[in-house]
Parts: sequence; structure tokens; C-alpha cells
Amino acid sequence: MKIKLYIVLSVLVLSFGTVFAKDMAVVYIDMSYILKNLPQYEQANEQLTMLSKRWQKEIDAAQQEARVMATNYQTEQIFLSETMRAEREQEIVKKEQEVLELKRKYFGQDGELYKKREALIKPIQDDIYNAIQDLANEKRIDVVKDRSADPSLIYMSSKLDVSDQVLRKLGAK
Repeated sequence: MKIKLYIVLSVLVLSFGTVFAKDMAVVYIDMSYILKNLPQYEQANEQLTMLSKRWQKEIDAAQQEARVMATNYQTEQIFLSETMRAEREQEIVKKEQEVLELKRKYFGQDGELYKKREALIKPIQDDIYNAIQDLANEKRIDVVKDRSADPSLIYMSSKLDVSDQVLRKLGAK
């Protein structure tokens, strides 16, 4: 008796879920398409690329300096006293630590690049989110999914893509 009741309740729950899902308005956006069509995003990316290259050059120069120090030390090592060898080894280790610190400072988890990306990209993402939310409220959309982030999406009707509408809300052409 309990099994029959369980089956009947399961069928009812599934039926109601299907009815509600049919009434739900679902649309898609393509976030990569939206970002490519926003000039401010492209500008922010260019700034981040320039900073990244500049910082990488600084790190490369410091690494080169450490390599030269190590090479010079190896060739001069036999002519140096014990104390001079220890000093040179410490200088090399210090220089290598400086390189590691530069890498952490610029490209680490909370490094300068992360902070700059947060400062430049987050406002753009917030604007996109607000435009999507406004559009969803206006058109009574219940769910907005990002098709560029959904690998399981095989097919989608183009009439469900509201990316251009979001771009218009953002003032992009």
C-alpha cells in the first residue's frame, strides 16, 4: 500500500513540475559575444595585456640578472675565498627570491594583475548583469542562461538568444 501511495505521489510531483516548467520563460545569452561587442571590455583587456607584458619584462630582466650572477659565480668560484663564496651564494639566493616575490606581487592569487582585472572588469560585468536583470523584468523572463558556458547545450533556437537585446540595453552598437 505504501509503495502505491509513493508512486502516485511521485507521478503527481513530476506532473506539477512539468506543468510549471512549461510556463517558465527561459532565454539564453552568449556572454563571450556580448563581451566582444563592448568597447570598454576590449579597452580593459588591452590595458591588462599591456600591464602584464610590462610586468613580465621586469620579471624576465630580474631572472636574467640572477642567471648571470649564477654563471659568473660558477666561473669565479675557484678564485674566491670561503666567505666571498658564501656572500655570492647569498646574493644569488636573494636575487632568486626577489624574482619569486615579483611573480607573486604581479601575478599571484591576490597580485596586482588580479586587483587591476577586478577594478576594470567587475564594473563591466555588473553593468551586464543589471542589463540582463532589466531585460528579464521587462519581458517577464524567469531564467537567463549563458550558452557560451553550457557545454551540454546542443541546440538552441535563435529566437531564444537575447544577447543583442542586452547589448542594446548597454548602449553598444
